[in-house]
Amino acid sequence: MFLIVGLGNPGNEYKNTRHNTGFMATDEIVRRYNFSNAKSAFNAEVMSGEIDGNKVLLMRPQTYMNNSGQAVRACMDFYKIPVNNVYVIHDDMDLPVGKLKAKVAGGAGGHNGLRSIDAHCTPNYTRVRIGVGKPNNKDQVVDWVLSGFGSSDKKILQNLLELVADNLPVLLSKGTGEFTSQIALKNK
Repeated sequence: MFLIVGLGNPGNEYKNTRHNTGFMATDEIVRRYNFSNAKSAFNAEVMSGEIDGNKVLLMRPQTYMNNSGQAVRACMDFYKIPVNNVYVIHDDMDLPVGKLKAKVAGGAGGHNGLRSIDAHCTPNYTRVRIGVGKPNNKDQVVDWVLSGFGSSDKKILQNLLELVADNLPVLLSKGTGEFTSQIALKNK
C-alpha cells in the first residue's frame, strides 16, 4: 500500500493559494483515477483507490501545514505503511512555476509542512516538489505562499498537475528519476 500526501491548509480562504499546491495535485489525482469520496480520518481527508494495480491512500491533512506530520504518522501507523511507500506532494518556492523535482529524503528547506513530517516520520519519504516561484523580497514569503496564482501561472500549473497525475504509475513503479524524466519530456 502507498500513501500519497498532498500538503496544504484547510479552509476556503486557502483553497487556491500557492501553499495549497499539494491539495490541488490531489484534486487532479482524484479526477484521473477512481478514488473513493473523502472520509475524515487521522485529522485528514483520506481517499482510497488504485493506481496501476497498486492500492493507494490519498491524504490531505486538515491540521494546517505546520502540523501535517501528525496526520501522516497516524495513518502510517494504522495501516503499517513503511516510510519508503510515502509520497508527499508540496509547493516549493525554490522552483519556478511549472517546474518539478522529485527525490527521496532530504531536508525541509524551510517548508514547515515537511519539517513536521520529518519530525514525526523521519525524512526518508519521497518528495514531489512543485514550483510556485518566489517573491522578490524574502520579507514577503508568507504573503506570497498564501496568495493565488495569476491567470498565466494557473494554466502552467494545471498542465503540470495533469502530468503529475498521468505519471504517478511511473513514480510508484520506477522511482523519482524516471518520473522526473517523463514529466520533463512532456512539459515543454
